[in-house]
Amino acid sequence: MHIRLLILALALGAGVSGCAGGVKQYIVSTRIHQGDMALANGNLQDAALSYRLALQLAPSDAHARAGLAKVQLAIAFKDYQNSKFEDALAAVAVAAKYDPQSVRVAELRAELAQARTNRAIVISNYPTYRETGRQLRRAYLDLKPLDTKVILALLRFDYTYDAAQLSTAIRTSYTLGGEVARNTQRLIAYRQLVQAGSPTASGAEPVAPAASLLPLP
Repeated sequence: MHIRLLILALALGAGVSGCAGGVKQYIVSTRIHQGDMALANGNLQDAALSYRLALQLAPSDAHARAGLAKVQLAIAFKDYQNSKFEDALAAVAVAAKYDPQSVRVAELRAELAQARTNRAIVISNYPTYRETGRQLRRAYLDLKPLDTKVILALLRFDYTYDAAQLSTAIRTSYTLGGEVARNTQRLIAYRQLVQAGSPTASGAEPVAPAASLLPLP
């Protein structure tokens, strides 16, 4: 009688254990699916949370580990683009934990280290570089209407066959070329300032530029 009760108890225990295992795997699969969907939609924070929750239950799950590593790499690159180097390096460290053999992780870590060094050099040479860079970007964005005008004139010629449209395109192209040339000279001056140092308080250019620590393009 006692032997039968023991066998029944063991059978019931095995059934409960199997059920618990099935529930656990279901939760892990659901969390991974949520992570995959969030990642596909570009929702990095939700994706990271879902993969982490899956790994809490199944720390060795290959899909969840790879997913979290991919998310952390994406977060790191986003922080990198915003010059948040410390945050980016922290995200890369998490990615390396879950995908230690990743070539991309190693490459991004090295790129971040180099960019941080470059930034320190640029800031020391030309502290107000950021505003000059913004002005240059605006100057190039201002050229878009001219570029569009050339294209529209060419498109009109395709159905009007009016040579005046080509004349308009040529005149606009000359204007565009002049503006591009001026912006190019500004870019050259910007590079010189970044490499050699900002002008003195009087506005004069440095007499003898310091040796550049940045590679020329």
